[in-house]
Amino acid sequence: MPKLGMEPIRKAALVKATIVEIGRTGSLDVTVSQIAKRAGMSPALAHHYFGSKEDMFLAAMRHILTLYGAEVRGALAAAETPEGRLRAILRASFSPGNFRREAVGAWLNFWVLAQTVPQARRLLAIYQGRLQSNLITALRPLAGARAPGIAQGLGALIDGLYLREVLKSGAPDGAAAVATALAFLEAELRKPE
Repeated sequence: MPKLGMEPIRKAALVKATIVEIGRTGSLDVTVSQIAKRAGMSPALAHHYFGSKEDMFLAAMRHILTLYGAEVRGALAAAETPEGRLRAILRASFSPGNFRREAVGAWLNFWVLAQTVPQARRLLAIYQGRLQSNLITALRPLAGARAPGIAQGLGALIDGLYLREVLKSGAPDGAAAVATALAFLEAELRKPE
């Protein structure tokens, strides 16, 4: 008989193991057996909790998005100006919790998954919509009617910095990524309307 209360603990362990394995291999080509072994349980138990490898990937994607969303909300709550809101979004996007090797590798593979799995595509669309909305809200007082275009460029730059990070060796450099994004933003804000 299973121990009561173990399901959420085991599911969380499987989600974390999924993120680590995807990040370690740099691919969605990981097996349930690899994930289960990293989580310290059997493949049968992993299937019991999630049903399929795709369901584990989706749970891992939701987990990463949940952590990212909480960090952004916390950073925005402390921001007092539009510029402060923009810096908060960028700092959260490239924070050590979100911009670590495993998470960056997982993000890259979630973009791949979103090409073929409708639920992954929906999760990615929600993330992109919220990012765009947060950026536009912060940019509107600074850029007026140009805010949506600048937000689109800044969102693409954030995604691009994640993509480039996957190709580099060593630990991700969040401070350098924030500096790159801020330089882009300052250049866009200086452009005449």
